[in-house]
Amino acid sequence: MSVQHDAANQQFTTTRDGRAAELAYATPAAGVIDFTHTFVDEALRGRGVAEEMARVALDFARAKHLRVKTTCTFVAGFVKRHHAEYADILA
Repeated sequence: MSVQHDAANQQFTTTRDGRAAELAYATPAAGVIDFTHTFVDEALRGRGVAEEMARVALDFARAKHLRVKTTCTFVAGFVKRHHAEYADILA
């Protein structure tokens, strides 16, 4: 699965089996990214799609030296489960 970054629409997206998924974000301040919403088509749920998008998005934030906020409950839970891996980039 390939996750694309759509900077113009502030989201990470992927399509699998013709079904879409997205992880939206906002940039509320310089140097800060806030992951605001995750949507995965019902047919794709339970297949690790949201987790893959979260990893790609968090890796993007780290590469760009951004501090991360997690308004999205899915991303907040993901970061909590993998706290040791992402604690250094949390706002």
